[in-house]
Amino acid sequence: MSSTPENIVVVGAGMVGLSTAWFLQERGLNVTVVDRTGVAAGSSWGNAGWLSPALTLPLAEPAILKVGVREMVRPSSPVYVPPRIDPTLWRFLIGFTRHCTPRRWLRAMRVFNRANSLGLGAFDQLTDATGDAAVLEPTKPAEPFLAAFKTAADRQVLIDEFGHADGLVEYDLLEGSQVSDVEPAIDPSIRYGLRLHGQRFINPGRFVEALADAVRRRGGEIREGVTVRDVTQNGSTVRVDLEGGESLTADAVVLATGTWLGALAKRHGVHRIVQAGRGYSFTVHPEHVPKGPVYFASQRVACTPLGGPEDGLRVAGMMEFRSPEDPLDPRRVQAIIDAARPMLRGIDWDARHDEWVGSRPCTTDALPLVGRTRSDRVYVAGGHGMWGIALGPLTGRLIAEQIGGDPTDPLLWAFDPLR
Repeated sequence: MSSTPENIVVVGAGMVGLSTAWFLQERGLNVTVVDRTGVAAGSSWGNAGWLSPALTLPLAEPAILKVGVREMVRPSSPVYVPPRIDPTLWRFLIGFTRHCTPRRWLRAMRVFNRANSLGLGAFDQLTDATGDAAVLEPTKPAEPFLAAFKTAADRQVLIDEFGHADGLVEYDLLEGSQVSDVEPAIDPSIRYGLRLHGQRFINPGRFVEALADAVRRRGGEIREGVTVRDVTQNGSTVRVDLEGGESLTADAVVLATGTWLGALAKRHGVHRIVQAGRGYSFTVHPEHVPKGPVYFASQRVACTPLGGPEDGLRVAGMMEFRSPEDPLDPRRVQAIIDAARPMLRGIDWDARHDEWVGSRPCTTDALPLVGRTRSDRVYVAGGHGMWGIALGPLTGRLIAEQIGGDPTDPLLWAFDPLR
């Protein structure tokens, strides 16, 4: 790129896109954000909102292979693949399973270790800003952050994973009644736990809305309900064609469209499959709302307090590989309830509300797609799987640094969208 661009269009108004816009503004650049639905309308809204370096791990893990194909086609399975003919999905699954080996997981884990060592610092840049740059929804220290297990063997699986985290994870072992003493919402029958330190969490919808407000206060335009049909480069400019015939012209474009990344990025040399890994959530109101996040690792269920007692507890889980446009499957909600019911007490599960499904953008090697494409003024920021919230601000900072011509962080080599 011959010169630093001044006017940037960011496509996508989730955590990743808005973080990118914010960090670009930090460099004095003009930003327009467009989104086909609106701020936080995709997977940024209903997820668990964990900023947890201890648990931000490569999705392509060896344990997936132990589930087995027969289990994965059962709607109650934590990892569900609908039994239907979908060539793109099956190409993704073949590539994904090839990366579910100990050697490849450890290689990806080394990349995640670096990302996790930087991720909270990027959030601090957002939340420590003042004036118009301020993001008014702070992150919350996760004290306590509790992982709870039925058996010591289940707990040991997570402890073994922590052994590959380069010393980034601190925890205390909990036994017997210590588990429910720390968090009274846990059923007393659950006798094994880990209390994690140094973790945080947010209400993701509120945080992303506050981030959007910060972008607007600094002069950024956010256009909602705008569908981008194509992005083309012509010399030193990029044209963004919108549905309805309108076009925007920019010096550079960042594609942060989540599961739909491939539709616009393919013409710019990005050919990796981005598959929807759909997650589900809903809200309940326990007699005792946990003070911090609670994780049931064996059941793959995440619980997050959304604010005060009146806000309730968000319960989230599942990885469902199917079309992002498919409707919510009530069987998947029931599977989360069946998994969480023995672990928590004092909850009227029938009184749940805000049932939600969102599509997390997954890649075969579990690494994000972040950086410059074959077109030197078109960038992508996506493919984070379950970790778009946790790694969104770091991604935005990396993209802004690359657009600004700063030295390339080693993460961008691992995240190269042309790999």
